[in-house]
Amino acid sequence: MFAHGVPFSFPASPDTGPGLTDAGKALVTACNELGVLLDVSHLNEAGFWDLAATTTKPIVATHSNAHALCPSTRNLTDKQLAAIRDSDGIVGVNFNVPFLRPDGGRESAMPLDVMADHVDYLVEKLGIDRVALGSDFDGALMPDDLSDASELPNLITLLRKRGYDDASLRKIGYQNWIRVLELAWGN
Repeated sequence: MFAHGVPFSFPASPDTGPGLTDAGKALVTACNELGVLLDVSHLNEAGFWDLAATTTKPIVATHSNAHALCPSTRNLTDKQLAAIRDSDGIVGVNFNVPFLRPDGGRESAMPLDVMADHVDYLVEKLGIDRVALGSDFDGALMPDDLSDASELPNLITLLRKRGYDDASLRKIGYQNWIRVLELAWGN
């Protein structure tokens, strides 16, 4: 065993158990040497901090949101967001409804403004260069207005209305992923 994940609990803290095992810390080091991107999205808080202390690469959460807006165990605290920012990492916004809604509800008839609130919050905490789209289209509960990738223009239109220019939308859409992948690969 390398680490402990987080159960899907609401409302709850991501502090749900022990951190990385010695084998887990060795795995982080080996992945860094090989240029393998490590994802903290399903890692509990103690494991997150052990990874942060061990890694030499940016901290990446491929599909997570802000715990301050939706207190699910799967979302990141402000302290974790600061560590990701300081590592020059990235957070990909998770589209799963229960990880977005402030009440943790599973009703897909949710305005996309709720998701855009997470984007705004993450940009405020991390900066525009460290936020991306993370989705979670592989079986999670999507908002009605973003049920699959063909409806991404709905979110992009909303973000544009909130003041994101084309350069910022390109960063959120793909450029930030390219940047962090290059850092992880050592390019």
